[in-house]
Amino acid sequence: MLFHPREKGQGFLEYGMLIVLIAVIVILVLSAFGRAVDNIFSNIIVNV
Repeated sequence: MLFHPREKGQGFLEYGMLIVLIAVIVILVLSAFGRAVDNIFSNIIVNV
């Protein structure tokens, strides 16, 4: 076998893409429900 594939870099790329995808999903969810979550935490702080 003359060519030995390097799989280490591919693994890091896959993990990086997964982290980016999770970050994008979190940003989208927070932008969609941000006001509701803010109101919930504001009510908790005021009532405590």
